[in-house]
Amino acid sequence: MMSNVPRLTAIVLFPILAGFLIPILPRDGSRIIRWYTPGICILEFSLITYIFYCHFQFNFQSIQLAETLRWINSIHFHWILGIDGLSMSLILLTGFITTLATLAAWPITRNTRLFHFLMLVTYSGQIGLFASRDILLFFPMWELELIPVYLLLCLWGGKRRLYSATKFVLYTAGGSIFLLVAALTTSFYGNEIPSFDIQILMDKSYPISLEIALYLGFSIAYAVKLPIFPFHTWLPDTHGEAHYSTCMLLAGILSKMGGYGLIRINLELLVHAHSLFGSWLILFGAIQIVYASLASMSQRNLKRRIAYSSISHMGFVAIGVGSLTDAGINGAILQMISHGLIGAALFFLAGTCYDRTHTSILDELGGIATPMPKVFTTFSAFSLASLALPGMSGFISELLVFLGVVTSERYSFLFKAEISVLEATGTILASIYLLSMLRRMFYGYKLANELNPFLIDFGPREIFIPICLFLPILGIGSYPNLILPLRNRQVFSILLSYLDIR
Repeated sequence: MMSNVPRLTAIVLFPILAGFLIPILPRDGSRIIRWYTPGICILEFSLITYIFYCHFQFNFQSIQLAETLRWINSIHFHWILGIDGLSMSLILLTGFITTLATLAAWPITRNTRLFHFLMLVTYSGQIGLFASRDILLFFPMWELELIPVYLLLCLWGGKRRLYSATKFVLYTAGGSIFLLVAALTTSFYGNEIPSFDIQILMDKSYPISLEIALYLGFSIAYAVKLPIFPFHTWLPDTHGEAHYSTCMLLAGILSKMGGYGLIRINLELLVHAHSLFGSWLILFGAIQIVYASLASMSQRNLKRRIAYSSISHMGFVAIGVGSLTDAGINGAILQMISHGLIGAALFFLAGTCYDRTHTSILDELGGIATPMPKVFTTFSAFSLASLALPGMSGFISELLVFLGVVTSERYSFLFKAEISVLEATGTILASIYLLSMLRRMFYGYKLANELNPFLIDFGPREIFIPICLFLPILGIGSYPNLILPLRNRQVFSILLSYLDIR
């Protein structure tokens, strides 16, 4: 369905264009800038919501609001945008998390102009990625967040910020090389005139050896970003050093770019290769769940413990995508959204606790529940959501992934039983490391006695952010059909192409 009005172009370009206006704001207006960026994000999110409610059709299976603009004719590179249920749900998540992240960045007082400009640039890149329907346009949108996140780490990170920022760039840029080579190969193979339109590429066929090579190339790029074991080691270092508003973007949106690419490119374009590698994706996802859970239990740093928890939960995304079932793929997509909300909240809470206690070492915390009851309540609620408590979004997403694996007819009973045991083990370990984290932070007496006058509870802004994040977690967990119908038709369309492949 084509659109005569460039609505998607507007929501892609608006944040970055608004960012370019920051230098003309009053020089002594750091307070103005702190209001300006959340205002732009609220306006952008309102525009996204308007497009969703007024122009997006739930019963329409193909791409909607498609826009095509000839850009570089010599290489047939076009500005092609379009959305379906999958991309629309992640665009909504991006707008929601970024708006709250700009509110979380309120305490930033050093180089505020540059900080907020980088956040708006990242915002545009993430929206552009989820709306891209040109595989070559997909690549610069994928890369657009690289330099902003690097600078956000270098300039506003912790003591080891340069090491973590360099590691982030090396991993991400290294994976991007594979993405670019694979994207160009898919476009140029078999054609005198290359085509980068994803819709056209879906109808192309490749020799199985080439398709496998392309699949592996794309998978390495997505495995770094999601991340998938063993390409995950950049993430704990990055989260451990980044400011918590940056962590909200990393956990809430950036890692979901990898999951989106896995579904949009590997699952839709490389059907035969995915049918061969689905079992390996499930196996690596299951190993990741258990490995990252064990690693999380051994972490003394609060943010690194939450980071390894994030890696563990992303294992469910890999399993769901590999299951090739309706329940599994829907569960994987729902897990991305659920973890985006929960992960962003946990990193925000960890950061605000650090602002008060000036330590992230769990052994140095203890007994802060009494002086900070609001912090204790919100941290407990989101920790329970993270360990997949029934009634929360995490429970529904992990349950769907589990059902997707056990009901799949592609895998043997023994394989499904082994994966189910690993999933269950990871869920049990999640309860252990999250409840242990709460015990060491909030119970006892150590820190409460030492810093009691300085342990100030949440103010209105700080309680507003977790409440906003908790409401959709509770809503999706109580009534999953709030969001599942967005993607049911898209998932059904994807699975149709696998019916004849066993």
